[in-house]
Amino acid sequence: MKRITVLLADDHTIVREGIRKLLELEKDIQIVGEADDGRQAVALVKKFRPAVVLMDIAMPLLNGLEATRQIRKDVPDTKVLILSAHGHAAFVKQVTELGAAGFLLKQTSSAVLATAIREVQKGNTFFSPAIARQLLGRDPKSLGRSGQFKNKSNHLSSREMEVLQLIAEGQANKQVAAELGVSFKTVDKHRQHLMGKLNIHDVAGLTRYAIAEGIIESSERVPIG
Repeated sequence: MKRITVLLADDHTIVREGIRKLLELEKDIQIVGEADDGRQAVALVKKFRPAVVLMDIAMPLLNGLEATRQIRKDVPDTKVLILSAHGHAAFVKQVTELGAAGFLLKQTSSAVLATAIREVQKGNTFFSPAIARQLLGRDPKSLGRSGQFKNKSNHLSSREMEVLQLIAEGQANKQVAAELGVSFKTVDKHRQHLMGKLNIHDVAGLTRYAIAEGIIESSERVPIG
């Protein structure tokens, strides 16, 4: 029997360990890797090409939203299944528009989680009941023929989204440049572009925007200026 390959992406080690132990009881599911931030998740998906990636949203360096966008673009055969403690409408809206195949709350039972993995691997969608109710309230015209939500282009580029998250997490341009492996001038250029697109011209404003859009959690430090 060919097993469903799964990559776990969550920045809490104890959560990954718990999910791994639960899924290892399923004979048709195989865990092929673990990531503790979104950037590592994207790299490991490219390396292992799993059938499904189980993705948290709130992760450092690169959040699950942007990681989902990059995975769907670079490895479209891999299905993204969101597993989050937060079912905020903004999160659900963004990940469905980005092409996630499902969204589960972390209160989900192990049996339902295993079922969800099997369903999205088949090409179906799967949502926790509370999330499904949110989706039923959406505009049906936004649905594609498959029943999934049509992707909408984001006005920020993928790299601008990365820079935005790192700045909102409190990193200076020099630190962002080192993290992304680019020059200081390149980071400053991206920063100016995203500020212009968002019409936000200070770090505190960028941080508030990042929180509102679910890019970082509200527990992150909000800079003064």
